[in-house]
Formats: sequence, structure tokens, C-alpha cells
Amino acid sequence: MTIFARPSEWTRAIREAAFATPFADRTHHYFAFISYSHRDEHIAEWLHDELEDFRVPGHLVGRITEHGCVPKRLTPIFRDVRELPASGDLGHEIKAALKASRFLIVLCSPASAQSKWTNAEIEAFKRLHPKACTLAAILEGEPFASEIDGREHEECLPQALRFKYDRHGRPTAKRAEPLAADLRGNVQGRRTGFLKLVAGMLDVGLDDLVRRDEIRRHRHLAIVAAGSIAGMVVASGLALAAIQARDAARDQRREVEGLVAYMLGDLKDKLEPIGKLDALDGVGSRVLAYYEKQDTSELSDAALLQRSRALSLTAQVAYLRGNMQSAQQLYGQAMAGTAEMIRRSPGDPQALFDHAQNVFWIGELARERRQTGQAEAAYREYKHLADRMVAIEPDNLKWRMELAYANENLGIVLFNQRRFAEAIRQFEIALRPMESLASIEPNNADYQKELSNVLAWLADAQRDLGKLDEAIAVRRRQIASLEQLARSSGGNVEFLRLLIPAHQALGILLTSRGQAEPGLEQLRRAVEVAERLIPVEPDNIIWQGFAAQAGLELGDTLTALGQDLEARARVHEGCRRAARVLATNVGTGWPRLRTQCLAARSQLAIRDGQTAEATALADQALASAQTGRSEDSMKDRYSIAAAYRLLGDAQRAGGDANESRTSWLRGFTQLPVGATERPFEMGERAELLQRLGRNAEARRLTDRLVAMGFKQGS
Repeated sequence: MTIFARPSEWTRAIREAAFATPFADRTHHYFAFISYSHRDEHIAEWLHDELEDFRVPGHLVGRITEHGCVPKRLTPIFRDVRELPASGDLGHEIKAALKASRFLIVLCSPASAQSKWTNAEIEAFKRLHPKACTLAAILEGEPFASEIDGREHEECLPQALRFKYDRHGRPTAKRAEPLAADLRGNVQGRRTGFLKLVAGMLDVGLDDLVRRDEIRRHRHLAIVAAGSIAGMVVASGLALAAIQARDAARDQRREVEGLVAYMLGDLKDKLEPIGKLDALDGVGSRVLAYYEKQDTSELSDAALLQRSRALSLTAQVAYLRGNMQSAQQLYGQAMAGTAEMIRRSPGDPQALFDHAQNVFWIGELARERRQTGQAEAAYREYKHLADRMVAIEPDNLKWRMELAYANENLGIVLFNQRRFAEAIRQFEIALRPMESLASIEPNNADYQKELSNVLAWLADAQRDLGKLDEAIAVRRRQIASLEQLARSSGGNVEFLRLLIPAHQALGILLTSRGQAEPGLEQLRRAVEVAERLIPVEPDNIIWQGFAAQAGLELGDTLTALGQDLEARARVHEGCRRAARVLATNVGTGWPRLRTQCLAARSQLAIRDGQTAEATALADQALASAQTGRSEDSMKDRYSIAAAYRLLGDAQRAGGDANESRTSWLRGFTQLPVGATERPFEMGERAELLQRLGRNAEARRLTDRLVAMGFKQGS
């Protein structure tokens, strides 16, 4: 997958859910049903009035979408204004209104999460419309806070909204990921959330609605200007001059669009390897500023494509800076444009390619937010688009590489589902054509980077299946290739970036194998590469995060080997970098850095005999682990278990045997039963069993690890 590429999973998921409720279905009397707790009545009243007063922009009315023909108005909207019934039944009128509604909008707050009537309305709607779309408008609280110890009171999603229903309208135990618009914050934030609801129900781009007033104002001014010019022409007889002016304007526009094409093509390709985010952002922003002055609906095919590429470029810069919310929004706008391109030219493989890039990044962002269902759907759509490209032009190497990317993405989905043997096969399927294409075009940096990525995924899958030697060999191959590419490319920053986690992963594998010194050498190389890279662009949060991880991992390993002096320096520097990353409020995997930093400091305090400080730090590490979320919920549980183990160790060092055993027991209860365990997770289970005195069970696990090649006790 190329680095500049992925639209809103909001619009995509609503399209899938709303197939069962097209606008053309006249059996529905209400456009939407608003479900809410009566404590939130003032917001419900506001939303009801806004929806019924909303006028769909004229250029969207009549557009054929996957929901059908876009209407002029979103009326009528049903909102129950009566008090709650005394009986335990929703009542005939409410049930009839639910049955007659296309969409259900749930106002989500801690009050509605506790409301049995709101929950009953959601259940009834899902039973009546198993395939229909339910939208969550968040007013207060946090989604899925009930899954986090100590934050249950912040839950804002009613129970029926948190679980999937089958095609017969029956509840299942599977967790749902409801489509949500955020109405929290200031007036502007609430307005954006409202427009997001409308865009989802209409199946149009959010950008079309956000810019509606601006477009209308420009059109009005254009009409006035045109009338004035016409009057002047009639009055002065300068028709010929007007024609000449028009031709000059057309020529000027062609020159501008030619410059735009250069900025998004050759200039962007020259700036990308340098890694300067301001320069890349400047290219995208200047292009977008040009197109903001024009009516998006009237752009030519070429102009629409350029605008989408500029949006993708600025989205990628936002991603690298750690602004995931902005990246999500920008990719969503970019995908709306490329989807329109496919609608105009369904047989154009270049249009399919540009759309596929945005689809991929939406899937990638969903994966990082642990929304595996949406990620898998996006990856499968990406593969479908790649298949279409290859079918149209089977000899095009670029399209064939896209298909290899798609197979890699499916391997990632299998990996995240802990289906490691299947993931290995899928990565090997992707690896063969990547090797071939990378050898055909050795100077293609994108091909070389992706070959490195698939080798990394393959090594991780082999590691987690217990194939330690195979994983080490693949990592060595990856590093050798990246080092050669970094030299031959003149220091392309992307090859250096990939070297950081590659050296770190190999260092962990080698120390686990019992090869302490070679392992430390690899971890130090990871830190050295990071320290070379960061001065190029200090604002790159992704690089800062990799540097923090590498430093903390090196510090942990040095502590375990008793090299406390260097360990303290590495941990201090890793924590400093982690603090900078965490200050950006990035909502992906970086919050784990806080847990890692606190745990490393606690371990050093234990070694120094500062047991009170060690216990306090371990307590903080536990709280951090309990609130952190990654793409793998099982991995999160092992992280919590490890934090409890550390807390117990600190308490034992302080002489509190009873509290330490309690902490270890709590850690052990975090471990899932019957789950597929990675070797490192088996090691965590063995550590807790040993501390609890269950030595025979622990020995069986350590024997299995030793048989895989792991060092005893690692």
C-alpha cells in the first residue's frame, strides 16, 4: 500500500446498513424516529426542529444514491413528547411509529444508557428492521465506558445499541459498533455532528453539506456579477471584449490546473522522501484553497480527481502528525470525490486506484481504533477494487501490486483474529508477487517499502505461532534489505523509519532466544536510527512514538540484565519522548507508552529498594493499562495482568505478602480462558502461576516455550 492513499467509514457503513430502507420505499411514513431519555428533552427538541427545518441543497436533490433518490426535505421526524407510560409496554403508537421509520436516531448519554424505555425502543426497532440503520448521537459520556473498570458511570450507549442483532431481529452476544455522531462540545461541534447525521442518512458527502451556504453565496454573487457584466456588454457594445476575456480566463484556468497536477505529482513525489511535513501540507493546502473557491458539483473529472488527491495528501500529513480525527474526516471527503469519479467512469482503472487508496486508509484507521469489522469490510472492498483493476489491465504492474497489497491486508485481519497459521499463508501469498514486482522495479520505493512491511507481518505471525527461528530469519532478511535501500536511496526517511521497529523486533526475538548481547545490539540500533531520523522532522509524532518504544524496550531489557545505570538513562529518555507523543492526544496505540513508561520506572524503583515509590508507580501503570485500548482486546487483558503482577512484586518487595498475593490473583483472573495465546502471553501466565505457587502448571508452560526455542524464564 502506498503511503499516500485511505473516506469516512461512517458513510460506507451507513450505505451497507441502509440497503433495506431506500428512500423510494413508501411503506415508511417517518424519515427518522428520535429515541431519547426525557432528561435530554431539550436536545431532542432542538434536533427535531433542525431536521424538519433542514432543506437539502438543490444540487443534491434528485441525485441517485444507494438509498435511492435524495429528497428535498427530511420530514416528518417522530419524537415522543409525552411522559413515560406507567405500564411496562411501549404502547401501540410508539411501536407503530418505530415500524414506520426509516432510521432510528438515539441520543446517547449516561441518562439514556440507564433508560429502560430508550433501550426498549432500540430493541423494538432492531426487531422490526433487522437490516436498517441505527445512528448514535453522543451528547455526554463515552461509548463502551462500561467495559472499563471504574468508568462504568460514563457509559452513554444503551445496552441494545452495544450488541448486534441477527437477520431475524434477535439479540446476539456479538459486540456492535454503532455509527456515531458527536454532538458534544461547542456550537460549531454540535453543528458538524448534526450535518454528519444528515450526510449519513442522505448518503452524500459531508463536505457537500458543510459548504452549502458558501456555495449558495458564491452562486448568488456570480449571478449578480453575470447580470452586471451582461448589462455593461449591452450598454457599451463590448461583446467581443467579453468573449476574449472568457477565452483568457479559460486559458488561465488550464494553466492553474496544470500547475496543480505538477504539485500533486512530481513535486509531491520529490518532497515525500525528505519527510518534511510542512512542505507536504503546504502543497495539499494550496491546492485545496484553489478548489474551495469553486462549486464542487461543477468540477470537471480532472479537477475532481486533483481535489481528492489533495485531500488524501493533507489527510496523510494529519495522520503522521497524530491527528487521527482530522485524518478520518479528510479521507472521508477524499473518498466521496473518488467515489463520484468511479460513478462517472466505472471502467477507468486509474479512478479505481485512487478510490482504493482512500478505502484502504479508512480501513487502516478503523483497525487502529480496534473496529475490526469495519476494517475487514474496507480491506475486502479494497481487494474488490484491485481485482477490477487487474481485470481491466492484467499486464499493468501497478494494478498487480495493488492486488498483492490487498492480500496482505486480509492477512492482517486474520492476524488480528489470532488465526496465525492462516495469516502466515496469506502473507506468503502476498509475498511472492511483491518479490517479483520489487525485483522488476528495484527503484520503486513504494514496492520496496511494502515488501518490507509484508516481511514484518510474516515474522510477527511466525513468532506468535512459536516459530522463533523462522521469525528471526525473516527479520534479518528485512533489515538487510532496508539497510541496502537506505544507502542506495540517499537516506530515504521511509526506509529509516521502517528500520526502527525492525531492529527492535529482532532484538526482542534474540533476547527471548537467550542471545542477550546480539539482542541488545539490535535494540541499540533501533534507538540510534530513531535519533538520526527525528531531527529531520521533530513534529512527526509517528517517529517520536517509535523512538519512545525502542528506548523503553532497551531500558526494560537492560534492567532485566542488571545493567541499571544505562537502563535508567534509556528509560528516562523513552519516558520523555512518550510524554511528547501522549500530549498530542492521539487515540490509537500510543497510550500504551504511558503504561510501559510507568512499569519501567517501577521496576527500577524495586531494584533500588524504593518500595513505596515502586508501588505507587505500579498502581499508576495498572490504571493506565485498564484505560488503554488497542486493536486487540485480548492483548489489553494480558497488559492488565502484567500490571497486576508488577504491583504484586512491588508489594512483596515492601513486605506485604497478603496484598501481593491478592494482586497476583487479580492479574491471573484477567487472563482469558480458552484463547489462543502468543508465546509471550504464555510466559505471562507462567509468571503468575509461579508467584501463586502453582509450579506444576507453570512448568508445563515453560517446557512448551523452551521447546519452541525460548530461553527458560524469558
